[in-house]
Amino acid sequence: MRTRILYAVLVLALVSSCGTKKRTARQGETIKKPRTVYNPNTDIEKTKVKEAELYPMPEDPGRFLKFPIANTKEYIETFAEIAQYEMRAFGIPASITLAQGILESGAGKGELTQKTNNHFGIKCHTGWQGEFDFHDDDARGECFRKYNHPMFSFRDHSIFLSSRSRYAFLFNYRKDDYKKWAHGLKKAGYATDKKYPQKLIALIESFELDKYDDEVVNGGLDVVRKTKEYDVFTHIIQQGDTLYGISKYYGISVDEIMQLNGLESTNISIGQVLNLRRPKTK
Repeated sequence: MRTRILYAVLVLALVSSCGTKKRTARQGETIKKPRTVYNPNTDIEKTKVKEAELYPMPEDPGRFLKFPIANTKEYIETFAEIAQYEMRAFGIPASITLAQGILESGAGKGELTQKTNNHFGIKCHTGWQGEFDFHDDDARGECFRKYNHPMFSFRDHSIFLSSRSRYAFLFNYRKDDYKKWAHGLKKAGYATDKKYPQKLIALIESFELDKYDDEVVNGGLDVVRKTKEYDVFTHIIQQGDTLYGISKYYGISVDEIMQLNGLESTNISIGQVLNLRRPKTK
């Protein structure tokens, strides 16, 4: 009898000790499986952007890290090179990239940037497969993209702008026309702040960020992202269609479909006509 009791006690102790090795959910809480950190270099199939393959990230990412960053000037010194690198790869003015980074990240000192390496305030959006974190912005607890290194935030910013049709018109502007780019970003809906263009322009002119554009342009933009030409077409909703399925079929994000058609939700109905467009293939 004593042997059985002792055996039962040992079994209970063993089960209890094993259970403490795993985190258990509190009442009403769901434990999410960790996601793989997003790497724009290897995620070509998802991004559909060839430039990411033509311009892999620098091999020595350590030189882009200088934390804690003391002030705006030090932020510029830290990230000017990678902003120019992205300008050569995608054609986005380095001055715009730096000004947006300064404004959105609080010159690298913002709470969101500190915990996510997200320098541009890019939210998760539909289809995001990388790490994420929650932060209060326009609403409480919004989902923001998270990166394991600041330079991936800069690359994702380039991909974000160059792969969404609503920003396509920006690439018709001169690569060093930061004023048009600043106003164009507001027009395309990048930020809700009515004074967003003026704030970007003020930062560029106060810190002479346009000199980084001049250096790239004078050095020769031999390979940059060319303005995309689009095929415009329509899709009539059939039974069983979903925005997600349509986005997968045509290679267009759900967000873009909603923006092109002024949709406020993903609800669609049979017979509804959707306007779509995608880059022309050679």
